[in-house]
Amino acid sequence: MIYASTLKETILSNKDFILNQVPRIFPRENIVLPRELNKVIVFHGVRRSGKTFLLFDLFRKHAGQSLYLDFEDDRLEGFKLENFDLIKKVFGELNPDLPVGEKYFFFDEVQRIPGWERYCRRAVEREGLKIALSGSSSQVLPEEIHTSLRGRSWGVEVLPFSFREFCQSRDRGTVLTRPLFGDRLVQAKLLFLDYLKWGGFPEVCLAGSQIEKTKLLKDYYQAMFFRDLVERRQISNIPLLESLFDRLFSAFGLKFSLNAYYKQYRGQIPFSKDLLYQYYRFMLDSLLIYEVRLWAESSYRRSRNPPKIYLVDPGLARRVTSEDLGRLLENVVYLEFRRQGREVYYFAENHECDFIVKKENNEFRAFQVCLELHPENQDRETKGLVEACRFLGQKEGTLLTLGNEGEVSREGVRIRIVSVLEWLG
Repeated sequence: MIYASTLKETILSNKDFILNQVPRIFPRENIVLPRELNKVIVFHGVRRSGKTFLLFDLFRKHAGQSLYLDFEDDRLEGFKLENFDLIKKVFGELNPDLPVGEKYFFFDEVQRIPGWERYCRRAVEREGLKIALSGSSSQVLPEEIHTSLRGRSWGVEVLPFSFREFCQSRDRGTVLTRPLFGDRLVQAKLLFLDYLKWGGFPEVCLAGSQIEKTKLLKDYYQAMFFRDLVERRQISNIPLLESLFDRLFSAFGLKFSLNAYYKQYRGQIPFSKDLLYQYYRFMLDSLLIYEVRLWAESSYRRSRNPPKIYLVDPGLARRVTSEDLGRLLENVVYLEFRRQGREVYYFAENHECDFIVKKENNEFRAFQVCLELHPENQDRETKGLVEACRFLGQKEGTLLTLGNEGEVSREGVRIRIVSVLEWLG
């Protein structure tokens, strides 16, 4: 049973914690909220990506009008759907002069309370409360939310830090000031190589030593495996999930065929093709991996060709060889397109091009990514880009590299060679 006194104590202690004890909150990019909070704002994304700190940030912006509750707090053990009205009553007693339309409720790990969608809908639509919440990535996704809230929520995917945010967290945001040259360019490259190695999980970015970073990433990896998949999805075939998990986290930037995987491993691990496809779907739903489909006008052809796999953060990549640096660069570029909300495909005809991206004007543009452009690989890196541009009817394509800038022309197509540091900055 939840008592009013317990709720009051929790609300007040959380307020003190957020206002006086939470360290610096870094501003996040590409977090678009409605001008008026007349929808339930739902922050979703992989664990440890910063969803809670977004709630803290909103709390601080409305400090005299807000409450924050984390439903994993032991003080809220036994909380049930009917107790939400008790929250409103207690908060009203703490803030008797505050109009209903100026009250902000922020809920963390709300998926622990069955029926939370129905309360949030009523509170926003009929009572004028402003609500923002976050929860387990697999349980507050738009497709997972109960139908009672669909159309009444505003979903925001929260990714780990971008490279710009990574630099700001290191108090090195000015390093990306354009144009990049001299010592600033050298520093930017060193920071970027560090970002490729450790990724953008906020806690990892702020960790003081390599030992801490390594332990944090290992802990995240295990929590995502056991809590987000094994426990949440009640996985029974652990060897299959382990094998698939390891294979996907090694296949970033590459095409991945479930049929090929099935043929390779069916004699080593007992599993059905249906179970394999189910586990793969669980991993997509957990937002640990993303798939990019072939660019084709036919949806049948898109579905019949294997997708390319990208990871939610480069820090989670299973590195096998030194050549993985180029694939990590490609992964970072994909994540940047995702942050921008772009529709992304890959191109494959006679040659391949890494990305076909839908821009604001509904035109599709071609992008190729390589670590470094030199005479030995220039022909290979440009052929797919040129073919994609000609296929799209575009006279210009972009080639993103870590070390080159310039412009070349191939078969009537202008290729802009752009430093990824400039592009990300």
